[in-house]
Amino acid sequence: MRLIVGVDLGGTNIVVGTLPEDGSAVYGHQLQPTPVAEGPDAVVGRIVELIGKSLTATKRELGTDDLNLAGVGIGSPGPLNTQTGIVVMTPNLGWRNMPLRDRIADATGLAATLENDANCATLGEWWRGAAQGAQHVVGLTVGTGIGGGVVLDGKILHGASDVAGEIGHMTIDMTGRLCKCGNYGCLEAYASGPNIAARAVEELLAGAVTKLPDYVGGDLDRITAQVVYEAARDGDELALDVVRDTARVLGVGIATLVNILNPEIVVVAGGVTLAGDRLFAPLRAEVKRRAFRPAVDACRIVPGALPGTAGVYGAVASFKQQKWGAV
Repeated sequence: MRLIVGVDLGGTNIVVGTLPEDGSAVYGHQLQPTPVAEGPDAVVGRIVELIGKSLTATKRELGTDDLNLAGVGIGSPGPLNTQTGIVVMTPNLGWRNMPLRDRIADATGLAATLENDANCATLGEWWRGAAQGAQHVVGLTVGTGIGGGVVLDGKILHGASDVAGEIGHMTIDMTGRLCKCGNYGCLEAYASGPNIAARAVEELLAGAVTKLPDYVGGDLDRITAQVVYEAARDGDELALDVVRDTARVLGVGIATLVNILNPEIVVVAGGVTLAGDRLFAPLRAEVKRRAFRPAVDACRIVPGALPGTAGVYGAVASFKQQKWGAV
């Protein structure tokens, strides 16, 4: 049984797991915060450390010291170049022209591949999650940023320069909020986790009545998207308004994708799914209102089925595609 290590590098956390090539299990699951403020060397060091811990745990879980390792698949925020293994730019990590694939390969002695993290999450859901069996899939990962991936005819769409699927940087308001990428009005500037929290705090400071401060002991800097979702579940009106507005914004973006790509399934993954039907019901209604009916009728909008591990599954699937030509 050949094993492949999957690395999901995010702006908040790094997740690592070791999978058999058929994706039937995740061994040696590891999760630690991404040391963004310490610079790229520290991030590489943390990834290598977690790969080692995953392999040690995998040996223990399988009851053997003899692992048949094929290599490591890495999912990273982009844009990036899958051929050269270089992260060209990533606003949430502050990197430019970072040779991440080769840094990891050199440090571990393993063959390595690099893929966009949101492409990996979409591949993971297509391979082993909510989109199994579909040929046309759009995936959105809503976390520190908003990433996206597109599977058409069973293959991930890379585009001419590996930038296809940057859904988070779709402009939805050309004079809107400033995004970390430097553009104004990106989807990410409204519906990513930090911006969901920021919009709630802005409304609070403008005088909105809310119990959000009670959830964080009065320290507004501790308000996160998860706190907003929790308050929405408890019926807080400001939190509910923010969740509904997030659903509307996501619905605008997804409706555009549904019209352009005509997918069978749109998978929405990440922390935003904690909002449940308070998010998905108005989101689906917004898509239905904006997109062409034949496209809407053919499409299901669903939460991801692999919370916390979709990117790991997808990094392994990408390794298989890049090295062996098929998943």
